[in-house]
Amino acid sequence: MLPTRKNVKKEIIIGFLVGIIANAIGTLTYILLFSELGIKETFQAAMQQGHVGSLLALGALLNLIAFFLFLRIKRDNRAKGVLIATILTALVILYHKVF
Repeated sequence: MLPTRKNVKKEIIIGFLVGIIANAIGTLTYILLFSELGIKETFQAAMQQGHVGSLLALGALLNLIAFFLFLRIKRDNRAKGVLIATILTALVILYHKVF
C-alpha cells in the first residue's frame, strides 16, 4: 500500500520537528558542558562576538544521529524532515556569518 500525500507530509513534519529539537538539545548540551556562563549569558556573549553560527553548528551534530537513525529504520520521509531542518540551520548560520 502506497503512503498517502497526507501521511508523507506528516512524516516530513515530524522529522523536521525532531531535527529542530535535536539541534536545540545539542546546542544546550554543548553550552552546559563547555561554557562557564549560564545559557542566557552564553548566547549573549556569542551574539556579541559573532559565534552564534558556531553554537548552532555544534548543536546540529545531533541531527546527524537522527538522520541516520531514521534511514536505518526505513523512515525516509522523517529523514527528509531532519535534512530540511539541517538546511534551515545552515541558512541561519549563513545569515549570521554574512550579516
